Amino acid sequence: MLALALVVSSTSYAQVTLKGIVNNNRYDDGDQLENKSTYVGWLSKDQDPAGVGKSIFASKMGIYKIPVKETLVEPVQYPYIPISEYYSNGSFTDVEKALLVNNTLNMYGNSGSLYANGQLTTIFSRDYQSTPAEELFCVRQWDAATSAQTKQFPYFPEDKVLESAGLSFNPLDKQVYGLFYVTSAELPSDITSDPDYFVDEDEHYEGREGQDAGYALGVINLENMEVSIITPGLYYYNFVTFAINSEGRAFAMTSGGTAGVENAEGKMEDINGNLTGAALCEFDLATGKIINETASGYCSQYRRQAACFAKSNPNKMYWIGYFNSGKGIGSGGSWTTLPDKEWRTNGKYDTALYEIDVTTGNAERIAKIKDRYTFSCLWVDGDDCSDGQEVVSGITNHPSVMTQHPSSTYNLAGQRVSDDYKGIVIKNGRKVLK
Repeated sequence: MLALALVVSSTSYAQVTLKGIVNNNRYDDGDQLENKSTYVGWLSKDQDPAGVGKSIFASKMGIYKIPVKETLVEPVQYPYIPISEYYSNGSFTDVEKALLVNNTLNMYGNSGSLYANGQLTTIFSRDYQSTPAEELFCVRQWDAATSAQTKQFPYFPEDKVLESAGLSFNPLDKQVYGLFYVTSAELPSDITSDPDYFVDEDEHYEGREGQDAGYALGVINLENMEVSIITPGLYYYNFVTFAINSEGRAFAMTSGGTAGVENAEGKMEDINGNLTGAALCEFDLATGKIINETASGYCSQYRRQAACFAKSNPNKMYWIGYFNSGKGIGSGGSWTTLPDKEWRTNGKYDTALYEIDVTTGNAERIAKIKDRYTFSCLWVDGDDCSDGQEVVSGITNHPSVMTQHPSSTYNLAGQRVSDDYKGIVIKNGRKVLK
């Protein structure tokens, strides 16, 4: 896993430094980081603190900085620890550095990652086909300042509901929320009896045919990784990320396809001139319900991505999304869902850094990302709302977005609307005709 920092620098955008955990990149035909590790040598039993000896690899994972130059960001390893600092003349000269570099290979969050008050949590879902259901999830915690691993939990079973589209700290109640993928749910009768209720038959797991699978908002306890679900039903959206701002407002991005044409601003539109592509959704943390949804105009694949807010600016969300839906020309010369083989010459880098104004839903692409990294989580270095906060374990209370923003206006579908919206709305809890 590659933890990464990005410096966003532009004359039209605020200067921030983002850090994050790389979920993967899409180099050529595979989903592996190019030359992600190089064998250095064998650490003897005498030098190994565990007393067993092990192979040491010079990992290209860990913390990276990405300075933005014009419209392209390029990862730079930070801090860079060359092999010469811990290995020389056929022997290890600094075991602590060697183990630190080697162990970052495990910083991988394919089922979600979190930054909260200087601590990283990574959730790795092992191969379900070759792993017992009782040992599906591997959870580790790390020091975000040094990349040193601080804890590894015993393996968790499949029914722990630990796979998520993203995790985020809420500064209002100091709890960690997430959009968790639920593969088997007993829904309330008022949900299942609805004639419009949609049954999603999850055939991915044997014995689950006819059972529901989808996303639900929940709270996670970082001490025992217990998840408490809030949403009464399930969402069948393809959520790819989740982030909460300093006001306690929660947002997620969905995946979005390539249907439509580009307008003058380079955004996708349908035949009616409406923006399409990935959508920004806002949630009420008290009920788990979506209260607003806005199309971004940009395409993005159904793969885990990442987003975050600066504490000092709750209205701007930074998002690492796909470019051109991550599709391109394959090795056979045809258009495919695989990464583009010709990305070095045609400029289709597959992933990009976006800035989204959550007050308007407007999204802007800031820069393409060289080597097409994706991320399982992001945070703003030195300006994250979790810094200096004690993370509360488990559920206490859920401040509602509707009570946090009593002046907000909603349509009858429960979606937040602008002040110039015409029609029947709910304002300050009362029905009003505008």
